[in-house]
Amino acid sequence: MSEAVLELKNASIFQRESLILSDVSVSIDKGEFVYLIGKTGTGKSSFMKTLYGDLPLKKGEGHIVGYDLPTLKEKDIPFLRRKLGVVFQDFKLLNDRTVSDNLHFVLTATGWTDKAEMKSKIDDVLDKVDMKTKAFKYPYQLSGGEQQRVAIARALLNDPELILADEPTGNLDPQTSVEVMQVLQEINKNGNTILMATHDYALLLKYPSKTLKCDENQIFEVVQKTV
Repeated sequence: MSEAVLELKNASIFQRESLILSDVSVSIDKGEFVYLIGKTGTGKSSFMKTLYGDLPLKKGEGHIVGYDLPTLKEKDIPFLRRKLGVVFQDFKLLNDRTVSDNLHFVLTATGWTDKAEMKSKIDDVLDKVDMKTKAFKYPYQLSGGEQQRVAIARALLNDPELILADEPTGNLDPQTSVEVMQVLQEINKNGNTILMATHDYALLLKYPSKTLKCDENQIFEVVQKTV
């Protein structure tokens, strides 16, 4: 019996008063790699924001990594986000801190105190994304692809049950996109569940996987044709 880390039933996604998506019923099991595709403006970001607590789930059922979305309290959102790893299109790194200090900042903010454990964890996640040798550099000294690797490392810090990657290759050239995708694939092979919003269809062809599509206020699973 596979366990769902994310499940929504008959959910409606709103941005303030506007209905963005209706009758959403999706489920993602532990260990899956799932794409979320759709044109700009079809609700991918609103869907993602609902999952990490930026937008409330006003209608329908939904739970994610053990949290009930309709009854999610403001005070619980930081704890929910500790169980999620979120990777954004624009990296969101702190430019005035080194790579290592960026990660240290997150660990401190999420309650870590043991310096040796923190250093060990930072080394571990940077190793996973092949950035251990760049720990002393500042984000502005790195390429876009390297910054995104650091952002992925940051998402791994608290051993998340689910990684939400919102257009993680959106600002990258095709070659770098493939490199970042390979990092995500490797992380998924190691057991991390990933939901990745993307409009890069070349990646879907190169790395086929379960695909959900946003279109006409709905989300549905797309059956990929095998070549």
